[in-house]
Amino acid sequence: MTNPQTDIHHIVASMDTGIDDALALALLLAQPNVRLHGVSASYGNVLEQPAARNTRAVLSLLGRSDIPVFDGARHPSWAPYFIADAGCAQFHGSDGLGDVSTGDGDNADFTPTTPGETLASDANGLVTLTAPQIRNLTECGTAISVGGYQVGEKHADLPTMPELTIPSGSAHTPTPEKLEFPQESCSQATAGARMIVDAARAFGPDLTILVTGPLTDIDTALTLDPEAVRQARIVFMGGTLTQEGNCYDLVCETNMIQDPEAADRVLRSGADVTMVGLDVTHRCLLGSSDITPWNAAHTEASRFLTAIAEFSIRANAASEPIFAAGMPLHDPLAAAVALDATLVGTLDLPMCVETRSGDGTGVRGRTIGNPQGFIDASLCPTHVAVGVDRERFLARFTGDIANLLTSLR
Repeated sequence: MTNPQTDIHHIVASMDTGIDDALALALLLAQPNVRLHGVSASYGNVLEQPAARNTRAVLSLLGRSDIPVFDGARHPSWAPYFIADAGCAQFHGSDGLGDVSTGDGDNADFTPTTPGETLASDANGLVTLTAPQIRNLTECGTAISVGGYQVGEKHADLPTMPELTIPSGSAHTPTPEKLEFPQESCSQATAGARMIVDAARAFGPDLTILVTGPLTDIDTALTLDPEAVRQARIVFMGGTLTQEGNCYDLVCETNMIQDPEAADRVLRSGADVTMVGLDVTHRCLLGSSDITPWNAAHTEASRFLTAIAEFSIRANAASEPIFAAGMPLHDPLAAAVALDATLVGTLDLPMCVETRSGDGTGVRGRTIGNPQGFIDASLCPTHVAVGVDRERFLARFTGDIANLLTSLR
């Protein structure tokens, strides 16, 4: 999306790179006045390691392997283990990129020999557990996130061969008391979170932090240097205020259910935050005819972006009748708003994320107005996108990517 102004957009991103993240990345790279200083790869659509691999593959394919990719969060703040929900493969493919990735292939699995006791990991920090081994860990009180739900909950949709990440520096099953941490300490901060802090210190209010996955990395960055990170503008894809959710309870949005605690802290942090949720992304559908111009370049990059978009278009059409017209452009819209805030109309109000579920305690992962805002006018509002200039966004999105692909010939 070409900005008519000559001002440089300084951006860092946190991405759980699946298909729509990859398309958002392509949109950023299509802008001559964007300086993408780094990407923090996070868990979410896939594990952190495949997310990093996918991000590097897309950057390389689009001629920008010079942009650094950092290891971000491998698990949410509330659990030391993460398993990608089985349903993610339905919309992103088994590798996160519609199974047409040009990356180096899958990471090797490692099966521990002593279930539920010592968990060894391979060089990538991955370990594969069987269902009985997972039950062992759960019975010991170990929290395991399955796409945001704890093992044992009815919505914890386990894949056939679940992969878990081991917290850095640990090779043993955590004891329950170690699980009660509100956020990662500075010594445990990821390279991705540190990159975000460094960029915030360098560019201050001229920096935009784009988040297309869970908000764990941003939460950690705010812990490391809240004064610096609060100067930046934060735009995240996630949440819903006026529409149904896309999780099992139809209230929550996926990025929010992954780490509600982190998301709640970010919304309450006092930073300049824009929420681009399902209220607007479900109005921006990409159909097969919209991507026809991408094929004109006849390059590996054009074939790749077309293929992953077609994968998602088919998957969404098979999932919901309302998406028969195309795939929702969740992450690309957030990237577009990071570049041009006028694409959306916002409702500005203090927001929070519910972190508990049950009678009288709300629905975990729900994004909702902060009731404290009714009595405390000093609370910083979140800019919640509730309207969108769909036609202008789609024209710029498809056109800018077509121009990028043509330039790579």
